[in-house]
Amino acid sequence: MSSTPILELSRVARHYREGETRLDILNGVDLQLYSGQTVALVAPSGAGKSTLLHIAGLLERPDDGEVFVAGDATSDMDDNDRTLLRRTAIGFVYQFHHLLPEFSALENVVLPQTIRGLDGREAARRALELLDYLRLGARTRHFPSELSGGEQQRVAIARAVANAPHVLLADEPTGNLDPRTAEHVFATLMTLARNTGLAALIATHNLDLADQMDRRVTLYDGRIVELA
Repeated sequence: MSSTPILELSRVARHYREGETRLDILNGVDLQLYSGQTVALVAPSGAGKSTLLHIAGLLERPDDGEVFVAGDATSDMDDNDRTLLRRTAIGFVYQFHHLLPEFSALENVVLPQTIRGLDGREAARRALELLDYLRLGARTRHFPSELSGGEQQRVAIARAVANAPHVLLADEPTGNLDPRTAEHVFATLMTLARNTGLAALIATHNLDLADQMDRRVTLYDGRIVELA
């Protein structure tokens, strides 16, 4: 394992205002993820899991602290640089797949690559390879409405990793799936991370799935606490 985290949150703080009341959501979060490592984020609703993922993914800026991606500090980056880094280094998977309904499975995976600037033919080749790896080779021309929930979520995973990011952030990626399908989608994520060196931070309420990851952490009083 490399001595440099691929993603590091250092003393990250985030608060919101409700009238005169200040809500401290994150209160000095320290967290390091390394290549090929899978980390489960297990915490009750309202603890700040989504806020932490948004900050880790450069979708929000912290009020204090620093987010490092591959050793590079991001707090002084302008919005364009943050967007470029997010597009190339970070992949997202959400509880709902958010696939574009008017595009096929293949087109949904091609699109982020062409936005990045990859030639369409090469993007299609890479997309086909990914979908085949995720056992969706026979479903590439199907639209989201023609796919099962598990298939839709696997397409979403393929889309998230299409640009070969360093980090995958997932917010309850199996929350809408039945237990058997959830286990299969989760196994896909784990295999992908371990075979490609991807670092994965996965927020989940499923303790059985969390126990299969390399590390388990929770949020307590706005700080990260390692679980046994």
